[in-house]
Amino acid sequence: MLHYGYSKASKIPYGMAFVKSKYIGRTFIQSTQSERKKQVVLKLNPLKQNIKGKKIILIDDSIVRGNTIMRLVQLLRREGVKEVHLRIAAPPFIGTCYFGTDVTTEDGLIARHKTVEEIRQQIGVDSLEYLSLENLRKIAENSNMKNFCEGCFTNEYPIEVPRQVQKDKFEKIF
Repeated sequence: MLHYGYSKASKIPYGMAFVKSKYIGRTFIQSTQSERKKQVVLKLNPLKQNIKGKKIILIDDSIVRGNTIMRLVQLLRREGVKEVHLRIAAPPFIGTCYFGTDVTTEDGLIARHKTVEEIRQQIGVDSLEYLSLENLRKIAENSNMKNFCEGCFTNEYPIEVPRQVQKDKFEKIF
């Protein structure tokens, strides 16, 4: 888990800030913005006794559109958190993913036309850091993966990509 590894490496104590509903899945894959916002509201509930008056570092795997993390930051601020720092375990998503992640359009990608500082301000955190592309590549060097795709981070793809993507490619039930 990202959280435990970060805590161990940084020597910053780990603690739970939210209770997560096991009945709500990945909010960024909902088909509409309206549905994504509804799901975010239901997904996580703050543990007030663990967070009030504290400085918190949130660790997440990625930021796609920013809806979930903005909601979490608002909840934390409302519950009296002093500072919110965000660490993301992937580079910024700037392009469409054709090979597995449900990012079928660049519309709404928070990092597409914004700097890290602009994203930090928009989502309301005190600091924001992403995993660099260079460090992502170092991680991959030590794995069995060869020539993995980083197109959603660079807009450079290892093969020719489709000109049009079927909107519901990840929504079909087999």
